[in-house]
Amino acid sequence: MKFTEYAAHDAVGLAELIRHGEVSPLEVVDAAIEGIERYDREINAVVYRAFDEARAAAAGPLPDGPFTGVPFLVKDLLLQVEGWPRTSGSRYAANAGLTDAEDSGLMRRYRASGVVPLGKTNLSEFGIAGTTEGALFGPCRNPWNLGHIVGGSSGGSAAAVACGMVPMAHGGDGLGSIRIPASCCGLVGLKVTRDRNPDLPDGYDFAQGNVVEHVITRTVRDTAVMLDVTGNPEPGSPYAIPPKERPYADEVGRDPGRLRIAWSGGTPLGRAIHPDVQAVLEDIARLLDGLGHHVEERALGTNTLSDYVANLPLAGANFAAGMKRMIEAIGREPAPNELEPLTWAVLNGARSVSGVDALYSAQERRMRARATLRFFEDWDVFLCPVMGTPPPRIGYLDPINVSAADIQTRNGEVYPFAAPFNFTGQPSISLPLGQSREGLPIGMMFSARYADEATLIRLAAQLEQACPWHDQRPKFGGWVNGEKA
Repeated sequence: MKFTEYAAHDAVGLAELIRHGEVSPLEVVDAAIEGIERYDREINAVVYRAFDEARAAAAGPLPDGPFTGVPFLVKDLLLQVEGWPRTSGSRYAANAGLTDAEDSGLMRRYRASGVVPLGKTNLSEFGIAGTTEGALFGPCRNPWNLGHIVGGSSGGSAAAVACGMVPMAHGGDGLGSIRIPASCCGLVGLKVTRDRNPDLPDGYDFAQGNVVEHVITRTVRDTAVMLDVTGNPEPGSPYAIPPKERPYADEVGRDPGRLRIAWSGGTPLGRAIHPDVQAVLEDIARLLDGLGHHVEERALGTNTLSDYVANLPLAGANFAAGMKRMIEAIGREPAPNELEPLTWAVLNGARSVSGVDALYSAQERRMRARATLRFFEDWDVFLCPVMGTPPPRIGYLDPINVSAADIQTRNGEVYPFAAPFNFTGQPSISLPLGQSREGLPIGMMFSARYADEATLIRLAAQLEQACPWHDQRPKFGGWVNGEKA
């Protein structure tokens, strides 16, 4: 199987070829490895390679799942993979040689789906920055234009999917870290409902419910099918998993009905978004109206900036607590040059947060979330951009060379939209529905009621049919609109 043939398929499509005996898992894995070896020297998406292990696994036997034999990559944060190093994108953890003794619960579910893990992907240090330009691994470059960012923190996963190395890859989302890279790279990125994919028994560092994990894909059906595998109750979990009516795979192609959809491009500071982003937003609002939905321009009506500020003490204390665990495991504090300047700024500030302030922040977040959730008593879906601008150039958000204060200001310009739905725990999805005048992807974000991934999947599949994006490929990697250049 040639790489170009392999990269033309999504994960469900590859699994069908394997199931019908048209190609073997080993041939598929070899095609993925060919793509990584050919293109990753410039993209810098894959930072740990377990190719021999992957080839051995592909030789069988493999679990009988919906993705049996399909290559897969794992973000190098949170998710534990037995025998693999886990650096969290940091020189501190890398220098300590941290290696995971066993698979985490979610990793076991990924394996049960039949995927073949190939390695780990680039990310920002501890997932803090919204760009993948770290000191440990260096910048990951956008396959659509190598001078631009892939977003963060799951940037390596998105870049690898965008240029066809794998059809889907693992990511995590705490303030947009699945949706932002998906937007930057022209992909589908679903932030699932809090506790939909259970974090236990090993997930202590998930920011008190802000962080969830799922996959970044090229097609809606891949996103839905994987959620059917991973989004199931876990024995002994203290958290009630939100129920679903039917398999998410069955929602793909199902009539979403006439939805009440509110939309807005308003930002917390009242700053106008980039005109290219505004144009795509208005185009999609008109498209939704043409598809028969009730569409109105209507802001959320909550102060999302103050919500973000109110959450900072809790998020900071959680990060400091997670670092305390890592320091205990390593047996020493990080040296001055082992953490990036932005990480030091966050950690030093977090260590001054009192217990009272952290719990007050938790109470505030819970109460403030109610205002956003009330909005969805009248609306099925809220539409806004994922980002305020197209993907900026590498260096604009650089966590090493740009001051923490400047990064905070620039984050407000580039990333004004994603965080509120981490605070509320609602599902939210990025869809690749436009491009800038320079040909860079622009993602639109759709958010639904708590636990209502089903509506998002039905609507996303309808939009995928109305304006197909699967064959829109970046020129880098040898693809132009699905054809070999």
